[in-house]
Amino acid sequence: MDECQTKARRSGRELRRSQRTGPTPDSLRPISPGMPGGRYLPLTEDDIQKIHRTALRLLAEVGLADATPSGLQYMTKAGCTISDRGRLLFPASLIEDTLAKAARRFPLYAQDPKFDLEPWGKKVYFGTAGAAVNMVDAKGKYRESTIKDLYDIGRLVDVMENIHYFQRAVVPRDIPDPYEMDFNTCYAAVSSTTKHVGSSWVQPEHLEASLQMLHKIAGSEAKWRERPFVSQSNCFVVPPMKFASDACRCLEVAVEGGMPVLLLSAGQAGATAPAALAGALAQEVAECLAGLVYVNAIKPGAPAIFGTWCFVSDLRTGAMSGGSPEQALLSAAAGQMAHFYDLTGGTASGMTDSKIPDGQSGAEKGINHALVSNAGANLIYESAGMHASLLGYSLESVVIDNDIIGMSLRTVKGINTDEEHLSFETIKDVCLNGPGHYLGSSQTLALMQTDYLYPNLGDRKPPTEWAEQGSMDVVQRAEKKVNEVLSSHYPSHIPEEIDAEIRAKFPVKLPRSAMRPPAA
Repeated sequence: MDECQTKARRSGRELRRSQRTGPTPDSLRPISPGMPGGRYLPLTEDDIQKIHRTALRLLAEVGLADATPSGLQYMTKAGCTISDRGRLLFPASLIEDTLAKAARRFPLYAQDPKFDLEPWGKKVYFGTAGAAVNMVDAKGKYRESTIKDLYDIGRLVDVMENIHYFQRAVVPRDIPDPYEMDFNTCYAAVSSTTKHVGSSWVQPEHLEASLQMLHKIAGSEAKWRERPFVSQSNCFVVPPMKFASDACRCLEVAVEGGMPVLLLSAGQAGATAPAALAGALAQEVAECLAGLVYVNAIKPGAPAIFGTWCFVSDLRTGAMSGGSPEQALLSAAAGQMAHFYDLTGGTASGMTDSKIPDGQSGAEKGINHALVSNAGANLIYESAGMHASLLGYSLESVVIDNDIIGMSLRTVKGINTDEEHLSFETIKDVCLNGPGHYLGSSQTLALMQTDYLYPNLGDRKPPTEWAEQGSMDVVQRAEKKVNEVLSSHYPSHIPEEIDAEIRAKFPVKLPRSAMRPPAA
């Protein structure tokens, strides 16, 4: 075959591939946000009942220590008592009453309504989260994270179709003042994406200032309360079984301010929770039930996410192991417990122990995401970009993880066994009248987009073609994609005049020059 024929053949092959791999309309994609999971069940019904009963006993007999004065007032008025050790006890009847009135089926709104989430039942959504203090580049070099990094992560998430919301992922180490850090974290997040945003605050006055900003962006306080597009990540407990006073004060402000709250219990099995996985889960369920009582004592029916984030230790060292199979089991089981209570549940997955986006990272994220999503966990946090068990963050991994999440969601969708998909007539036609294969059949063409998912970064070319195109590995392809997005995608959903008002009133540290394309 001469050179002209070779080039023509390659050109035709590339044209066909481009036709197959071009953007797929949302209505035809084989996956979508909020698909129902629930096929993977690590806990039996009897297991669930045992964990539930143990959680009730822990609340009634052990209780939680260190409640704030306002928290004591709210919760004793609701029905809690104080033990002779000064711990707050929660009768089983109070838990039952709280579960009866707790908020269910509440949306998590976005600034753009097309990104609104409906995290109830067994619908599955993936998002970011975390408090990494380092960024890791494509070459594996670590450095401290900045406010610009946080903004850039949000810009990248904004265009990742399989990452459905953006919760603060890194700590801006270039802003040492706690108030300025909290305010700027929220500002950078809501400026970087129109998807739902999650953030956190260490003092109530920090949150109050951020709420004033959010009211301006929404158009008024009333409009904010109609569609609160930011939720609060709140570590209201210090495991085991103690309240965190500053976080509890922030929780009260959020509930009163109409902000959904992620009630986050983050016990680490073998360290701040029992090494036994069932015991770790029971403790965290108890802690989150206590948080649910707290929220509903402040405001019955206020939106709260049941955030059992069961972390795991490597028992040889005591260090956290975010990519372990035990982590996958606990997070999947946490999803089941939220289903048992019919509450919106949030848990964590994707916190690889690997320091860089490599084979270990892909294996650990893949197994965790597949199991947790198939368990039907509603909100899966930490799912993209995280490394070193929450210490490092990679922009390249955000793009790679977008593919891994997509593959996990395709397994959630499962196999359609209706009459058309059972394919009797198609098989009969090909075998009796056709060419003996299905490559050109009408069914194959019809299902090419609706039933099959194609990776954005994953390489399926033959080795010779891969070599001809530079022999790039997945990290190199991800680095190229990151550069393309960050050089061109600058969200502008917050009007200039509103941003100017915010900057005039509050200490915004992210320069406008970092939020616009570079001057020609």
